[in-house]
Amino acid sequence: MKFDIKQLMQQAQKMQSELARKQEELALKTFTATSGGGMVTATVNGRHEITALKIEPSIVTQNDVDMLQDLVIAAVNEGIRQANEAMQTEMQGMMGGAGGMPGLGGLFG
Repeated sequence: MKFDIKQLMQQAQKMQSELARKQEELALKTFTATSGGGMVTATVNGRHEITALKIEPSIVTQNDVDMLQDLVIAAVNEGIRQANEAMQTEMQGMMGGAGGMPGLGGLFG
């Protein structure tokens, strides 16, 4: 078997380009999560930025500030977890083949 460094570099560049495209696609997606039985809803984009936060007015009282803070944190963290999971799933899909590099089956085996 002949090792072709030029072909390997072209495949690496193609993979890097595909990775950048996937990351941009995911950055545009949104992930919505709730806590407190829907009392708090947070929407996070693929860049892990909060794009929307909805709090049911009925839970906004001076006596429940600690609970409200906990619900906001829980909803935001769940949205971020969903975004991370989507990114991980996309990356795993790209990493098929031997050695984790698509199109290189047999090169490392």
